[in-house]
Amino acid sequence: MPPVAATSCEKSTPLPRVTVFATGGTIASVPGAGPAAVPTLTAEDLVAAVPKLSEVAEVTALRFRQVPSSDLVLTDIIALAHAIERTVADGARGVVITQGTDTLEETSFALDLLWQGDAPVVMTGAMRNPALPGADGPANLLAATLLAASPVASGIGVLVVFNDEVHLPLFVRKTHASNPATFRSAPAGPIGWIAEDRPRIALRPLLRHHIHLSSVPEAAPPVALLKVALGDDARLLPALVSLGYRGLVVEATGGGHVPRRMAEALGDLARHMPVVLTSRTGAGEVLRRTYGFPGSETDLLARGLVPGGLLTGPKARLLLALLLMADAPPEAITRAFAAIGSPSAEPAFRWSGL
Repeated sequence: MPPVAATSCEKSTPLPRVTVFATGGTIASVPGAGPAAVPTLTAEDLVAAVPKLSEVAEVTALRFRQVPSSDLVLTDIIALAHAIERTVADGARGVVITQGTDTLEETSFALDLLWQGDAPVVMTGAMRNPALPGADGPANLLAATLLAASPVASGIGVLVVFNDEVHLPLFVRKTHASNPATFRSAPAGPIGWIAEDRPRIALRPLLRHHIHLSSVPEAAPPVALLKVALGDDARLLPALVSLGYRGLVVEATGGGHVPRRMAEALGDLARHMPVVLTSRTGAGEVLRRTYGFPGSETDLLARGLVPGGLLTGPKARLLLALLLMADAPPEAITRAFAAIGSPSAEPAFRWSGL
């Protein structure tokens, strides 16, 4: 008796389930009443514009927000983390999030701290809106979905995909106002890429850090971000306490230096709230023991400032806000920045709150 051929049902393999959360941004923006673009396309619109997605995954499109990324706040990202937990618990293999690029480096970093599951969470967007020649949104959405549906990205956490490159939120930064190749990761570089519709991961992080918040608060604790410039006279610092700020991140010059007239004021402030020292350069670690003049990194650390390691000011601000939200004591805040600022030397941290 000749062998019986396999039926089409026996041959087929179910596609992985991927949920696409849309939050607005350039990828969803088209001209409205005038020539200027506004974020009006829905998640369904974005998915429908890329027919090849149906060959990659069983995609569920959900609108989470419909705003430019400059309007997102930290509580939005906490709510998104809870939504991701639910969709993964319901069987999604991976998650894709589309949003504006202006704050993508910040939201991806915060979400990476909040997401502890193994399912890939991939963030992407666009630099050219769908009405422009060479719009990059569809290609980025396809690449992000390919990665979210692939087992190679399992267990890494949150990833950023742009121009077929895969970046870690810890390092990725938007480095150009309009160039589609805006996202760069100094000093590590991208950890993977997409080639011929196949995701590749060449490097995996040694550690993952996590802050668990069991509920979504009404607002995040206010944390100020101050960039130091030539001749800064520190007159803003005394006002921070009366304005209700609970923390401060200082983007100092070079390796972590401020004008000497600022040093005493920062030390006074560090007795009232956590003050984190970062560098405004955007790359490299803030120094700890190289210079000894008034206003140098050794002087500021001796006055009680917390070294921010390799974090940029905006990312340090988010980490501090999340730790304050979780009611982390001062020593835990210092340990957390030490761990995330020097991931090869310090153990990963986990903190729970709310």
